[in-house]
Amino acid sequence: MFNKLNKDIEYIMENDPAARSKIEVFLLYPSIHAIIWHRVSHFLYKKKMFFTARLISQISRFITGIEIHPGAKIGTGILIDHGMGVVIGETAEVGNRVTIYHGTTLGGTGKDKGKRHPTVGNDVVIGAGTKVLGPINIGSNVKIGANSVVLKDIPDDSTAVGIPAKIVRS
Repeated sequence: MFNKLNKDIEYIMENDPAARSKIEVFLLYPSIHAIIWHRVSHFLYKKKMFFTARLISQISRFITGIEIHPGAKIGTGILIDHGMGVVIGETAEVGNRVTIYHGTTLGGTGKDKGKRHPTVGNDVVIGAGTKVLGPINIGSNVKIGANSVVLKDIPDDSTAVGIPAKIVRS
């Protein structure tokens, strides 16, 4: 767990020019707090301790403003910058070295059963206010512009913007 936490802190130090020290990031960044609590709740969720896992995730949400369902799979090197209003759904999967800005939703589109949230690859940047909806795949090395609404797969090494999101660079 400490190795993952160190990767998260190092990624934040590399990608947030406002981060001045590792101790500052550890103590003051809601992104780190939300990820730590998510890892605890995800562990309990996998042990089928659903109520306790959800309780921890809701307490974390209250404190950080970042809601990550305990069932979501989150990689290492995650930066949820200015994280207020970020929502990550139950079947979402987020790769490594991903930056997610405030107001972003990785959500579902209805009451479907099974996989209903996005899968996000490695080295992805998701702009503020973006909605990524449904069981779609966001490739690696992708950038998604602020306030985009992504409803279809985005291939590796692409940039997508707009409502609905369209690929503008590949």
